[in-house]
Amino acid sequence: MDQNQVLNIIKNSDNQIEKFSNLDAEIALIGCILWDNRNYEKVSDFLDESHFVDKNHQIIFKQIKDLLNKNILVSPITLKNYLSEIEFGLGITPYLNQIKDSSPSTQNTLQYAKIIYELHLKRSLIGIGQNIIHETSDTKADNTGESLIESAENDLYNLSNSGSADRKYIKFGDSLKDAVNIINEAFKREGKIAGVASGLRDLDNKLGGLHKSDLIIIAGRPSMGKTALGTNIAFNVAKSFKEKIDEIGNKKLIDGGKVAFFSLEMSSEQLATRILAEQTKISGDKMRKAELSKDDFKKIAKATSDLEDLNLFIDDNPMLTIATLRARARRLQRLHGIDLIIIDYLQLMSSSNRSKNENRVQEISEITRGLKAIAKELNIPIIALSQLSRQVEQREDKRPQLSDLRESGTIEQDSDVVMFIFRESYYLERMEPIKKPEEIEEKYLERTSRWQELCEKTHNTAEIIIAKQRHGPIGTIKAHFDSNYTRFSDMNVKDYDNIME
Repeated sequence: MDQNQVLNIIKNSDNQIEKFSNLDAEIALIGCILWDNRNYEKVSDFLDESHFVDKNHQIIFKQIKDLLNKNILVSPITLKNYLSEIEFGLGITPYLNQIKDSSPSTQNTLQYAKIIYELHLKRSLIGIGQNIIHETSDTKADNTGESLIESAENDLYNLSNSGSADRKYIKFGDSLKDAVNIINEAFKREGKIAGVASGLRDLDNKLGGLHKSDLIIIAGRPSMGKTALGTNIAFNVAKSFKEKIDEIGNKKLIDGGKVAFFSLEMSSEQLATRILAEQTKISGDKMRKAELSKDDFKKIAKATSDLEDLNLFIDDNPMLTIATLRARARRLQRLHGIDLIIIDYLQLMSSSNRSKNENRVQEISEITRGLKAIAKELNIPIIALSQLSRQVEQREDKRPQLSDLRESGTIEQDSDVVMFIFRESYYLERMEPIKKPEEIEEKYLERTSRWQELCEKTHNTAEIIIAKQRHGPIGTIKAHFDSNYTRFSDMNVKDYDNIME
């Protein structure tokens, strides 16, 4: 396609834009509001001045909106004091009276607004199409096809969320029915939980599962096992996926779910190796060094066969913005119907429009708000892994607190659940007693023995600290952690009792 063809397409598009306008509807709507200011309430939640084509109508509607929001009566007489004569050429009052008198019927206010909004959408779609043509045809632009698609999807998403002429309020009775349905489904489940089961019994009992539209933060210092817990939950949910089709052909989730894992730190092959290590109980270190026996190869082959149809989708693009995540998540939702998103990890993401003047706290704020918005839009839980600041290491008790979250204000505020992973053994193993110059052997051996006892007691154990939960209580859960296979599992009752003593 040469430049002349592109220019012709854009020119034709400009002609099409002119067709998608209705000045009579704009006049009629303003007239309805001037007749009765209460008509503004019918359109205020989706219509604004940018949806009008005529510049004068944009100015009038914006002034009407500003005055009514201040509870000031709007009429041709009161508007005269706020509008400039120069902007209209004619006298303002006669012009407004003419608009008021030309209104056919105030009962059709909503219909006029819908016409204006619908035409605005069509003009915007043509504009997006023009932008796609321009960006795609620009030989100087360093844009890949994939980035152009993501940009277009983001433009369409922003347009779809700019308002809706059919937006309705939800009666409490309808919301109550939905809540009862969720409770009923939870009661019918064997696990008696309302959300998606994480696969860890004690955690599910505390949280009631992973709830739809929730933003869940799992935070910890390096080497605490954040990615391990994320992959464990991803595997457990995907492995237990089960759905049925009802009598009218609708799919209904019975257990588990389809999972999208966005890994900014590790490659898809590394994540797959981790899951293989968890399931075969062959350490990832042995796999990397190729220290494998024939039996090991047999276990790997069998596990590979069992896992190849796992409902787990991995995106290991290291450059991930909120706009990109939204576009890819919506695509996965449309193609596969995902039920859970996991992101590893939050601090590696960047905002959509990062500027030099924007600090990291503002950027994280945009990211967390964006994640919560995606969770609500797709109506699925999102788990975001997060780093903790170094101030944890400076305390004697190294159990994390909410204030330890990096850029903690917005992360804590926007999330529904905040969990910390803490493994005391990680710190104890690095505190092996060293004999002091003047210390007697008996005293040194006593300290070493006490250290060994503590290491033995905390070996392969982890604490999952629920520091915030909108839907239920906070508290600490003990879990078993096998560092050889990076695997979290439920603590046996006997082991749990020994730890709590």
